[in-house]
Amino acid sequence: MPKPEQTVRTLFRFFNEVGIINQLSSRLFETRLPDGFLVSHFTVLNHLTRLGDGRTPMDIATALQVPKTSLTHTLSGLSKAGLIIQEPNPKDARSKCVMLTDAGRQFRADAIAALGPDMMDVAEHFPPERIAEALPLLEEIRAFLDKRRDV
Repeated sequence: MPKPEQTVRTLFRFFNEVGIINQLSSRLFETRLPDGFLVSHFTVLNHLTRLGDGRTPMDIATALQVPKTSLTHTLSGLSKAGLIIQEPNPKDARSKCVMLTDAGRQFRADAIAALGPDMMDVAEHFPPERIAEALPLLEEIRAFLDKRRDV
């Protein structure tokens, strides 16, 4: 059984690599987005696509682990671009619900498609089967950390 120091070092190396991969892939992705758009814009569109429309800005900020003020700025840019609309919240008149527009759904699809050549380059070096093998572990770690985020 590994010593606690070895365990900490191994886990630190793992999360360090994941963090660096996140930085590098985010930068690559951002270069494929239209001018004026950031990964943060895509992240909101992706979140709403994955989990559904009608989330409040506070719900989105919490899920994405960003300050509400930062999210407000991101939502403003998405609204101006016609990618989302914000409607009154039927459950709480003091807040709004964020809804994707058809243009927002198309923007997300186009952004993913723009990554196609880059993803194929990665696939040449790392067969998709190997990547698929890593997904269950990464998903399990994400779910574990997500449950513990407010602990």
